[in-house]
Amino acid sequence: MLAEVDHATLNRWVVKFGPLMAVQAQSRKKPTAKSWRMDETYIKVKGKWTYYYWAVDNTGKTLDFMLSERRDKAAARRFFKRAIGTNGVPDRVVIDKSGANLAGLQSINVILKFTGSGNTIKILQVKYLNNIIEQDHRFVKRIRAPMLGFKAFHSAEATLAGIETAHMIRKGQIHANGLTAFQQFAELAA
Repeated sequence: MLAEVDHATLNRWVVKFGPLMAVQAQSRKKPTAKSWRMDETYIKVKGKWTYYYWAVDNTGKTLDFMLSERRDKAAARRFFKRAIGTNGVPDRVVIDKSGANLAGLQSINVILKFTGSGNTIKILQVKYLNNIIEQDHRFVKRIRAPMLGFKAFHSAEATLAGIETAHMIRKGQIHANGLTAFQQFAELAA
């Protein structure tokens, strides 16, 4: 027998469990390549534009994502620190012509130099190399379009985390151990 579940209940579940599942997915993710592609897009939250940062490796595997209220050097640096903390230091990062992203990466390079953590990151601003990330993000945009926007920043963050986690499962990034996509999703939720 199927029970009826209200859409508001589903929304509360997404807000509560989406970020937790994203953390689990990041910890169970297969290794990624050392060449990254990074971009950001605009998302409307409560009538205001916010910025959704995301990165994939050169094979299209999702590295990390972050919603920010601002598009500036501090937000870009925060995103890169988070992505490096999860995936390690890349050899190179391809970005668009955004000055904020360039400044954020340059500040990460300064930190890497002073801490002696290894090589600095080679920064490339080549438009055609970022095509892979533009194609990857169409999936998220297609799902987000019918939602009619977000009413709160924290619920937007949680919903996007859930969407990206499902996208990572679909791309085969999580160690599956013979499980179906649904079983992988259920295991992340457990």
